[in-house]
Amino acid sequence: MNKIACTLLVDDDNTANYLNQLLFERLEATEKLLVAHNGQEALTLLTENCPGKGCPTLILLDINMPIMDGFEFLEAYEQLNFKEKQNIIIVVLTTSLNPMDVQKVEQAKIAGLINKPLSKKALQEIIEQHFN
Repeated sequence: MNKIACTLLVDDDNTANYLNQLLFERLEATEKLLVAHNGQEALTLLTENCPGKGCPTLILLDINMPIMDGFEFLEAYEQLNFKEKQNIIIVVLTTSLNPMDVQKVEQAKIAGLINKPLSKKALQEIIEQHFN
């Protein structure tokens, strides 16, 4: 299995972040793992790490978060301008099955939607599909 150069987890749930970090470590799936607890923190991490070798190539994004939710993040992300942006894969990772949320996700410029929790199989599929 190929390794992802850098992954950004964006989720306000500390337990989910911890479990996802363990999964990435156990599978040795990424060289570097960044964690943001809301969309605003994620934007800050992107501006600090991009452009450069620390720029994430995968973003796993929750929808429902305080301060800046996943949809607000996606809107702000579209305004960012750096060359690595074209290589970043964004996958929404959420528990929300709200039809309005699902419709918004389907219209967003993202690679996919996964229901929480992130599983070994789902992570392997992301890597096989986007990082081989």
